[in-house]
Amino acid sequence: MAIRRRAKEAGIFDPSELALLGRIFEQLKLEGYSVGQNEALASRIIANYMAGVVDEAELASLSKQPLGR
Repeated sequence: MAIRRRAKEAGIFDPSELALLGRIFEQLKLEGYSVGQNEALASRIIANYMAGVVDEAELASLSKQPLGR
């Protein structure tokens, strides 16, 4: 799964953090997404989380948008 691979690359997350990141990823990924699109989505979720966004609804909302916008 893209989110777990990206999480391992980004640093150490505990099981509850991985569960949160995985839930957000499953909510946001769409049928037909390419591997690259899934990787970009996983990167956005992790970047937003690492920037301090820990509320699940807010993290999902922000991660729908490209980074830096």
